[in-house]
Amino acid sequence: MSVEIKVPALGESVSSATVARWMKQAGEAVAADEPLVELETDKVTVEVPAPAAGVLEAIVAKDGTEVEVGAVLGTIAEGAAAAAKPAAPAAEAAAPAEAALARAAARPPLPAAAKLMADAGLKPEAVTGTGKGGQITKGDVLKVIEGGAAPAAKPEPAPAPRPAAAAKPVPPPVARPPAAPGERRVERVRMTRLRATIARRLKEAQNTAAILTTFNEIDMSAVMALRATYRDAFEKRHGVRLGFMGFFVKACVAALREFPNVNAFIEGEEIVQHHYMDIGIAVSGPTGLVVPVLRNAETLSLAAIEAAIAEFGRKARDGALTLEEMSGGTFSITNGGVFGSLLSTPILNPPQSAILGMHKIEERPVAIGGKVEVRPMMYVALSYDHRIIDGREAVSTLVRIKEAVEAPERLLLEV
Repeated sequence: MSVEIKVPALGESVSSATVARWMKQAGEAVAADEPLVELETDKVTVEVPAPAAGVLEAIVAKDGTEVEVGAVLGTIAEGAAAAAKPAAPAAEAAAPAEAALARAAARPPLPAAAKLMADAGLKPEAVTGTGKGGQITKGDVLKVIEGGAAPAAKPEPAPAPRPAAAAKPVPPPVARPPAAPGERRVERVRMTRLRATIARRLKEAQNTAAILTTFNEIDMSAVMALRATYRDAFEKRHGVRLGFMGFFVKACVAALREFPNVNAFIEGEEIVQHHYMDIGIAVSGPTGLVVPVLRNAETLSLAAIEAAIAEFGRKARDGALTLEEMSGGTFSITNGGVFGSLLSTPILNPPQSAILGMHKIEERPVAIGGKVEVRPMMYVALSYDHRIIDGREAVSTLVRIKEAVEAPERLLLEV
């Protein structure tokens, strides 16, 4: 009996996807719920699991094909591989190493993890997967590379993997030889749907919104001193690092309460004001910039904000962010400082009307009480849609953020 593999529901407002790659070939055995094919949508990469155990009978939608929700991707001959399924528990019972190998075979590592393992010469049994169903994520591989896990597994690969080091240049980006002097080589790489969507949306923002940017600078001394004093106690109490982003989220919440149009949208001839604050945090992932959303940021504690942001970063690195986590958002924050940016003009994330740009902290001489002192300073920028936000509101919003970060006690006192 044949079972159809269909494109699942892809989330709000997403009706189609592109087949990125098949993880199995026709004729290969598959287990129920094993990832079979990756679909690339405008926002994320989605894995489609096998609806039943059996043999992959046919691939209908080849790599690169655009498919609609509900379309048939391929078929499985149900039951053909069912006899092989009980072997996995037996392997697990036999020995821990064999069980780990069986789990790795059942759910292949995520693409980013697989590439990293190939570069490092690691075998699947040397890495403990923490993803869904024991799947290996990029974070799991990094733990092993950094010496945080499975040192006992090193001796086993030691004799043979030395050749693996020679095979390190195998991935195309590494193996490609440099261009010879005078060589005029051209390469064409298909733009991913995510990158194409980013390009389209950013251009739409420029075409439809009246974007202006206002700038200011923030003395980070107070926040840095507070962080240095309570960092260890905070991490011990809440199990998460105390960063700077949490303070900026809190400062933005305070400013948006005072200036609601900065947290609003334009829809036709109406202004849609939100009585909640869903703040998008721009995160760099392997396929481009993504903006997961902190829901109801106004209700979150500093620890909850830092924990959520850390989780967003991990999921972005592993390509595990969901459509729901990236949908919506009423205001955004982007931090170019992590890449060394001193100053920039962030672009709006439609349909939002404003975005805050953070930058790197740099010691500079500033005038304090008539004297010149060296302080850790950060330039900040607020890009806004002038159709809905007046210059006074935009400047005042950025000033409120500056005041809150420079004197964090204001957030506690709500002044």
